[in-house]
Amino acid sequence: MLDLCLLGTGGMMPLPNRYLTSLILRCNGKSILIDCGEGTQISMRENSWNFKPIEVICFTHYHGDHISGLPGILLAMANADRTEPLTLVGPRGLSRVVGGLRVIAPELPFEVKMIELTEPEQVLELAGFRITAFRVRHNVVCYGYTMEILRGGKFDPVRAREQEIPLQYWNPLQKGETITLEDRILTPDLVLGPARKGLKVTYVTDTRPVAAIAEHAEASDLLILEGMYGDPEKKSNAKENRHMMMQEAAQIAVQAQPGQLWLTHFSPSMAKPKQYLLELQNIFPETYLGKDGKSLTLDFAEE
Repeated sequence: MLDLCLLGTGGMMPLPNRYLTSLILRCNGKSILIDCGEGTQISMRENSWNFKPIEVICFTHYHGDHISGLPGILLAMANADRTEPLTLVGPRGLSRVVGGLRVIAPELPFEVKMIELTEPEQVLELAGFRITAFRVRHNVVCYGYTMEILRGGKFDPVRAREQEIPLQYWNPLQKGETITLEDRILTPDLVLGPARKGLKVTYVTDTRPVAAIAEHAEASDLLILEGMYGDPEKKSNAKENRHMMMQEAAQIAVQAQPGQLWLTHFSPSMAKPKQYLLELQNIFPETYLGKDGKSLTLDFAEE
């Protein structure tokens, strides 16, 4: 099971009813935060999400509306008596940017580790998630993220008994461990069936449409894309500043075929995103508008 919540859906500047862009995901008691603009800390409290279980914070890029909330998040974690390490992930320059922001949060009771993305695509295994970071096209280096919870094959007790595998090794093998005995090596494939469908969420904001988005988002359970503008007259703004139109996001969803498309990162000038919803659903029927606090629980498919 994977729980997630859009903590903020605004772009550029926070509004009274719209915090800046942020997404939090939780699985097996571990949380990952993607971006943390101004207002993220307040939104977490309003939506009853805890700071302490956050093991990883991923940044799409270093514009202020995506990272300005970090010092407050770090201090909130410190005030919650956190001692476990925190891992930060982001484009090249992460250490320098975070170092500057930590001038106002210099002393923390936990270690801050950093992973800088340098390749067009990188895969990380963190906090029980497989995280694929892929470069998109903004006016600074920017990455999208696909977050996956992989699911192994179903344990087959009949096969385990046929191979005379002692009961004490069943659980470790189910967890993917390899066990070395004096006379043989026990591997998970001896008792597990083929891998089952896991859970997949793709999150992309601040970019023009690029092929990599649909490729990485293919068959996602949820695709969250920037919908900066909806008015056709804003198309030139989107191109100039390398943002995405709502209609372009819906077209990407047609290619990727996710379970749902949520739009986020709305321009401050967009007071009523709902006016574009019918048009967008005519392009991709499972299109929905993001809003602060919008939540979802994804469950593994029944066998």
